[in-house]
Amino acid sequence: MITEPGATVVLCYGDSNTYGAPANVDGPVRLPSDVRWTGQLQRLLGDAYSVIEEGLNGRTTDVEYIDRPGCNGLPYFVPCLLSHAPIDVVVIMLGTNDLKVQFDRSPESIAGALGRYVDAIEMDARNRGGAPPKLVLVSPVHIDDSRPAFAELNGDDFDAAAVEKSRHLGAEIGRLAQLRGASYADAADAAVVGDDGIHVSVDSQAKLADLIAETVRRAVSEDS
Repeated sequence: MITEPGATVVLCYGDSNTYGAPANVDGPVRLPSDVRWTGQLQRLLGDAYSVIEEGLNGRTTDVEYIDRPGCNGLPYFVPCLLSHAPIDVVVIMLGTNDLKVQFDRSPESIAGALGRYVDAIEMDARNRGGAPPKLVLVSPVHIDDSRPAFAELNGDDFDAAAVEKSRHLGAEIGRLAQLRGASYADAADAAVVGDDGIHVSVDSQAKLADLIAETVRRAVSEDS
């Protein structure tokens, strides 16, 4: 499919749940493009939009792993904005990895880190008209430690406190969106995790795509 030359460019920036990592151990390394929510978002929005997938497994907002270079999302964010310019809409869904035991971050500090992304968009990103792109902040799905493969696959990374904090993250990101004039969507309103307790289930991919598509259309229509 050839995208329309004047298509509205939507950059989706996130972690493994934007990359399309599966929630089951016996599945593919990455969900097919027509299954993961970003691919379904392209289908829903149609040829008048061009959806760019920028998901990375393990990506954090602005903290560094000791042994996983390149996963701090902030240093790459501005180069990413510039390499895909001009951009009309930026969709950011980050925060789950910040809840890992090794980082021990609060929902408030994660939202504060996301504020640095808003700053970067306002300073360094432009649409074809020379204005900053629209921003959609998405709070991630809730971690669920009751899922059957959670303990085996993710129990060492996320403790009970992280699970609880994941349920409060949405409120903090929502406050940030309201404060900075961004659109907001809560992935937990549409999607649930699969067997590993972290990644969006296959059945929820379409529902999440529906939610994001509706939010993107609403954001774009504000200037119409």
